[in-house]
Amino acid sequence: MSLWLIGFVAGLVIVLVVALLLIGILVEAMRIRALARRASDLVLEIDHNTRGVWALRDTHAIAESLRQGARAIDGNAAAIMEAVSGAGEAKTAA
Repeated sequence: MSLWLIGFVAGLVIVLVVALLLIGILVEAMRIRALARRASDLVLEIDHNTRGVWALRDTHAIAESLRQGARAIDGNAAAIMEAVSGAGEAKTAA
């Protein structure tokens, strides 16, 4: 066997090994891409299903504002009742 033939066989073996490694890398990359797509779909589904939870913060703020408004109305109604009943008692006493 000549040195040329040994070098050619060694180069061929190296090329085949590199090609097999690249094929393995490509297969794993395609698998990772498929898993990433499935994960992305799941994230979108989770996002869609939890939007109501995030909207609760806004709902809570609005409810608190309404409660404060109701308290103000209640205070005003109490003041009106007191003024009306006080005026009625003043007329009755006179």
